[in-house]
Amino acid sequence: MTSLLYVLRLAEHRVCLPCARRCVPAPSLRNTGRKFFSTSICLTRAASNSSVRSSLKSHTCGDLCPHHEGQKVTLRGHLQYQRLGKFAILRDAFGKTQVLIQDEDKDLQKKLTETTYESYVEVTGTVHPRPPNQINENMASGKVEVVADSYQVLSQARQDLPFLIRDHNKPKEQLRLKYRYLDLRHSELQANLRLKSQVSKKMRDYLQDKEGFVEITTPTLSINTPGGAQEFVVPSRHPGKFYSLVQSPQIYKQLSMIGGFDRYFQFAVCYRDEGAKPDRQPEFLQLDIEMSDVTMKDIQQLVEDLVRYSWPAHLPPLPPSLPAMTYTEAVTSYGSDKPDTRFDWKLQNVTQLLKTCGAPVLENALLKPGSSAYSFVIPQGQDHINKRVVSSWEELAQKEYSQAGVSVFRVESKSTLRGPNAKKILPDTQSELCSTLKAHMGDVMVLAIGETDCVLGLLGRLRLLAAQTLEMAGVSVRNPKSFNFLWIVDFPLFEIDPKTGKIMAVHHPFTQPREEDVHYLYTDPLKVRSQHYDLVLNGCEIGGGSIRIHNSAMQRYILYHVLGIGESSLGFLNEALESGAPPHGGIALGFDRYIAELSGAKSIRDVIAFPKSLEGRCLMSGAPGDITEEEKQLYNISTKHDSLA
Repeated sequence: MTSLLYVLRLAEHRVCLPCARRCVPAPSLRNTGRKFFSTSICLTRAASNSSVRSSLKSHTCGDLCPHHEGQKVTLRGHLQYQRLGKFAILRDAFGKTQVLIQDEDKDLQKKLTETTYESYVEVTGTVHPRPPNQINENMASGKVEVVADSYQVLSQARQDLPFLIRDHNKPKEQLRLKYRYLDLRHSELQANLRLKSQVSKKMRDYLQDKEGFVEITTPTLSINTPGGAQEFVVPSRHPGKFYSLVQSPQIYKQLSMIGGFDRYFQFAVCYRDEGAKPDRQPEFLQLDIEMSDVTMKDIQQLVEDLVRYSWPAHLPPLPPSLPAMTYTEAVTSYGSDKPDTRFDWKLQNVTQLLKTCGAPVLENALLKPGSSAYSFVIPQGQDHINKRVVSSWEELAQKEYSQAGVSVFRVESKSTLRGPNAKKILPDTQSELCSTLKAHMGDVMVLAIGETDCVLGLLGRLRLLAAQTLEMAGVSVRNPKSFNFLWIVDFPLFEIDPKTGKIMAVHHPFTQPREEDVHYLYTDPLKVRSQHYDLVLNGCEIGGGSIRIHNSAMQRYILYHVLGIGESSLGFLNEALESGAPPHGGIALGFDRYIAELSGAKSIRDVIAFPKSLEGRCLMSGAPGDITEEEKQLYNISTKHDSLA
């Protein structure tokens, strides 16, 4: 019986214990700009038996190292490259191996030259050391090669594949999504999805084995619930009746608490019919958690322990505890309730300085009720923030924030500004602005004046865009190896919907108000703070939760009198709350977003096996697609297209 040999990863290298030698980085070792990691699975076996549970192959293409010299092996994988009919690169999910066909094996060489790239082949041969001048330090198996005794094509790929699997010059995303089954062979996606699987397993282990949680599967088909994101509607065979795909298991996990399961979790697929963005998909995965008889601190501590337990070993260690920031502090300092704290560039209130600054256009802007002036500084940004960049910022201010524009000044000295309206600003005010903002020569000062919420939101966006502009020019702004977690707390319970002017819930209508603010529910709801908390990582909201309302009278009041939500859709929840509901609370972690941050992926589409496009379509299968007339009749559906036809 073969003994399992553990291969320890040290930094970017692997150490093979039986031969006590350090192996080179795995073939897919890559620099994401965020961190280094390898896609190879660091497991081998001592004897010549297989390192995978398969009777058809002895090793993976990422296994072989000098320890295996002289062994007879059988490999299976995709043909990535061949040269001269004698050298071939075989690739599987775990790495690459070079295969050599000797000159006297003309039949095998002919087979190799006739094999199309990406065909699935089998090679049997003996492991030999490569000549010293042919060692490939960029491959985990780069010190050895397999001299082939046999070569067999198991599945021939067609000649006109839309693209080949290369770690460079990848095709555009639209083409990759159309042929996702090919795209999945890329080492990056292999690494991301394997990391996702490993982290989810450790989270399950922790919740079930360490904390006594029960995994409960909740319905996907439910009733339409008002508020929140737009839900997908599903027709039924009952005339005029529809299901909705749940946007989260929120109500069902609360019902689980009422049902006596005091600790619930689920990796739940959720659905939202909303515009696609790099961090959004119509269907996505979240880790859903709910607990009875807990405080906000209890849930935060559980999540911190969960993250720490499942944290990938190749990433920098986490701090002993995660910092927290109030909603108000986040918005006023960073212009966002999910601030990226890997760099400073904080927003600062300069309203008082500009009220008598000498520039009429700035002073008049501050005379409007509710107006404020905020600014931030881009250190040494003058070489990168050009007219084209500023023009795009002004367009953004006008279209999305109803602002007349944004003022951008060059800092010429510790007391002098250059730019539009700069000459009209009094010298003393210029000096005070530079001193207050700690601006130096070569910096860029960004200023906006207007309605406070719009100004803060605009500058928060510009802060991130400016950082991106400098980074694209090669300037280091955010530490690529940092993972800055942050709890955001003390959210308002309600806000005004800018489209309708009505009061809406900031988190969801089941969130418990802070005890000291309960009286505002009945007098001034917009003053109520909530027991709502978000977990932010590097400027991305990866989790949100709250302590829930367990008092049926309070829940009814908020639904009916504050939010104007009728009894028909949520009456069953109110009835359940009257059945002796324990105090409870929970959180949902956006698992795709979380893994995207850990892996350095630019989009959550890069951590989902079969994602949708930005338009919400599956380019591979063609979904959403048509249905037959018989199916329309079965589900009592008629469409505008039918009536026009």
